[in-house]
Amino acid sequence: MAKAVRIGLVGYGKGGRFFHAPLLTGADGCTLAGVVTRSAERRAELAGDHPGVPAYDTLAALVASGIDAVAITTPLESHMPLVHEAISLGVPVVCDKPFAPDAASAREAVAVAEQAGVLLTVYQNRRWDADFSTVARLVDSGELGTVARFESRMEQYRPAAGFSPVSGGLLRDFGSHVVDQAMRLFGPVSSVYAEKDARPDLDGLDTWFFASLHHRDGVTSHLWGDLDLQGGPGWRFRVTGSGGTFAVNSDDGQADQLLAGRTPASEGPAWGSVPEERWGRLYRDGTGDTVPSEQGDWTRFYAGLAAAVRGDGPLPVDPWDSVATLEVLDAARTSAEKGQVVEIGR
Repeated sequence: MAKAVRIGLVGYGKGGRFFHAPLLTGADGCTLAGVVTRSAERRAELAGDHPGVPAYDTLAALVASGIDAVAITTPLESHMPLVHEAISLGVPVVCDKPFAPDAASAREAVAVAEQAGVLLTVYQNRRWDADFSTVARLVDSGELGTVARFESRMEQYRPAAGFSPVSGGLLRDFGSHVVDQAMRLFGPVSSVYAEKDARPDLDGLDTWFFASLHHRDGVTSHLWGDLDLQGGPGWRFRVTGSGGTFAVNSDDGQADQLLAGRTPASEGPAWGSVPEERWGRLYRDGTGDTVPSEQGDWTRFYAGLAAAVRGDGPLPVDPWDSVATLEVLDAARTSAEKGQVVEIGR
């Protein structure tokens, strides 16, 4: 049996504590080796959650302890400095999304990592959602025929704790997921039209967006994000092709379970499973047939990372994919500001 890959975290806020540590510890071939946090409160939480896992003051101290890889889970403004520091220390690095504030910064980081021969990847865990995996299966199998339109929504009710500016706005935050998913399915984007709000009560932070992407293969993706939802949410995914329309309402609940303290370790084989009453339906001529759901599993990102660090497989997410995503998000911000379609790659 291969030796477990020792992975450290930088940051133990909401992201590090709930969306990285439980998945890392639940992934095959991984172990949580240490966490960088200076906060006494965060250190106490770490000790309660993962007894015996050491805390460090700096990334350099964490790396010196002998880790095999590190995940950056801090706010957006610190991503690039920490990624470059990790590269300079020669340790494989995972960066949470949003990877960077813009495509130029992301492109530079990926190029520096390649030049240094250091593995760099981006935490696009939503590639392993049950609903997205089901959509991908139907698209790849040809069951939907030639796809014309793809609709994707990430909508949530107003957070009880209020809005946080640390992700750089919802277009960067949720947009990193929905654009990445659309491009995984339908490839490069040639043009973007977008709209977003700019909340004066939040110093211009956006909490809602819409983006229309035209893919080079002819598919149009309509993407929504909303962090202040009023009323019922729309379809999570709806995909229309010459062979029918597939629609699904809700995701697999991994995020809600993690925030409630449930983990892959506590739930076992049931983790990421979707009950039949929440499966999507494939509509043809007005009749909808239930489609069995794939099983979601965000631990697969870290299992893939461990394999890549050992030299047994590719990175779970190609960092150049995240550069391409940020190019689309940059274009979307420009489009929203100018009220016009923005071409990409011309």
